[in-house]
Amino acid sequence: MSETGLHIHAPKPRIGFDYATFLGIAAAFLLIATAIYLGGSPKSFINPPSILIVIGGTIAVTTACFSIKEMTGTLSIMGKTLVTTSSDATSAAVQVLQIAELARRQGVLAIQNVLGSIEHEKFLHHGITMVVDGTPGEEVEYILRREMTATLQRHNRSVSILRKMSEFAPAMGLIGTLIGLVQMLGNLDDPSSIGPSMAVALLTTLYGAVLANLLFLPLAAKLERNSNAEAMVKTIFILGAASIGRQENPRRLEMVINSVLPPSKRVNYFD
Repeated sequence: MSETGLHIHAPKPRIGFDYATFLGIAAAFLLIATAIYLGGSPKSFINPPSILIVIGGTIAVTTACFSIKEMTGTLSIMGKTLVTTSSDATSAAVQVLQIAELARRQGVLAIQNVLGSIEHEKFLHHGITMVVDGTPGEEVEYILRREMTATLQRHNRSVSILRKMSEFAPAMGLIGTLIGLVQMLGNLDDPSSIGPSMAVALLTTLYGAVLANLLFLPLAAKLERNSNAEAMVKTIFILGAASIGRQENPRRLEMVINSVLPPSKRVNYFD
């Protein structure tokens, strides 16, 4: 129970390991490794020149399309795809409706007493703080939407980089294939060079396909999914803070929130 007499449901998001992403990618690589092991010598699938062409070439060409800062930022965000939080849209809706009900019953200034319980939700905390400070609801909504848009742009940039890498990896594999074939055809009089050249030709294509479809595209899809989920929660926070700032009826806020939520996540707070 808060100091205002109304309990605010504000559980801290639990950060955990995203087993779905890790197990999915790991299982795909494991299946390929098992097939390689059962089919012959695994060492024949390790070729440093092919690795250099595909991995090094993909990173280099992608960096040319963006910037070093954007590339390093994407590498950091890639690690975050393996982390998940328990926050969801339904909990966010209940949270803002409770705060809106408190503001309706006891006045806007009363919600300053619950700011401490929502400190972990920095976006919501920022919005409610502006409301308590007397910022008009329209301005609160404008500022929060600008902030959310900037975050989405950063996420979309990282998704674009990963998708671009998934395009370049097979292309670098094709380039490696051509290099291997040229080397092979240029040394037909030396039978001992045909095998290494053919290995470069085939393994670069394999490496490119594996990296694109087993790593870059899945990570891009998961990052996009996480970004959309975060955007939904932030949209609810924006609607709630703006509604409280305009001193609207919480029942109207519930209808507005349910209009943006999927049917399975809609709330019936006042029923």
